[in-house]
Order: sequence, then structure tokens, then C-alpha cells
Amino acid sequence: MLKKIVIINGPNLNLLGKREPHIYGTISFQEYYKELRSRFPDISMEYFQSNHEGALIDKIQEHGFAADLGMLLNAGGYTHTSVALRDAVAAVSAPVAEVHISDIFSREPFRRISMLRDVCVFSINGKGLDGYRLAIERFLSNNLIPSI
Repeated sequence: MLKKIVIINGPNLNLLGKREPHIYGTISFQEYYKELRSRFPDISMEYFQSNHEGALIDKIQEHGFAADLGMLLNAGGYTHTSVALRDAVAAVSAPVAEVHISDIFSREPFRRISMLRDVCVFSINGKGLDGYRLAIERFLSNNLIPSI
């Protein structure tokens, strides 16, 4: 049974609440994270954000072989460009879910490509910050069937 969730957010997600509120909303991730923790009190959670690709890879590798753990990865712009992040996710045994606040498939053409989709257990797009909650609930239900 899942006992821990590690949330990893990539570049520019530290600006949530300030950055393009018409796309990403007006709530910071720190505020939302408090809500997630109170909503799932029986699950240990860890949150990490970095604007640096190598730091994201290090965090995936740090937790990637732990049992009873699931990772939520919003790689931001690296979703569309990073073979290195893709390889890190593919290398670990812990399940990783891809989460995007906006619907990447209805945005600019370059955002419609995900380097991560085929190595993640499922993907949630376009549900706003609520996508993180939905991903945690999906992990808890053991519904790891990939999204399309």
C-alpha cells in the first residue's frame, strides 16, 4: 500500500499564483500543498521544486527505488524537451505520474509533445491544481492505467 507521495515540480512552477493566472490560477503551490496535506493526513508527503534539470533528476533518483511510494512529476517546460528527465523516470522502479495544470494538448504545438508520457504510469492534464489531488487519489485506488 502507498505510504508516501513525493511531488516534484519543475521550472517556473515556483511562480504559481503570480505567473499567468488566467492559465495557472491565483494560488501558490505552497498554499495548495497545505490543502493536500490536510486532505490526505495518512499519507506522508514531500514537496520539491527546482528550476534546474539536474536537481529534478537527483530527486527522482533519490526516491525512485523506495517501496510504497509514488511520485507526481510536473516537469514544466522540461516535459517537452528533456530526454534526461525521461531517462531518469524510466530508470527507477517507483511509479511516477505526469501532472500538468494546464491542458498541454490545447496549447501551443510544441507543448503537445511529452517526453515523459510513455514512461509514466499515467498522466493528468488540464485539471488545474486539482490534478495533483486527482493523481494522489488515483495512486491510492491503485488505478495505474495510463491516460490518453
